[in-house]
Amino acid sequence: MPTVEINIPDQIEMQIAQLVEQGEFVSREEAVEQLLSSGIRAYKTSGPADEEDPGLESEGGMMGHDDEYVF
Repeated sequence: MPTVEINIPDQIEMQIAQLVEQGEFVSREEAVEQLLSSGIRAYKTSGPADEEDPGLESEGGMMGHDDEYVF
């Protein structure tokens, strides 16, 4: 399996750690893999954001916050 290195905001790292602590995932690696897979499936289902729809993405990122993304 390929290895990927990414930088994520502290808030997302804390959310992943919390999910692991709560027993939602066995490990951090499993959590990241499953959450990325879910995000990709959701993206494929809904397709890319329409560039003409200003309501989906603004200058501050989705939902108006630089480090918060909703899948």
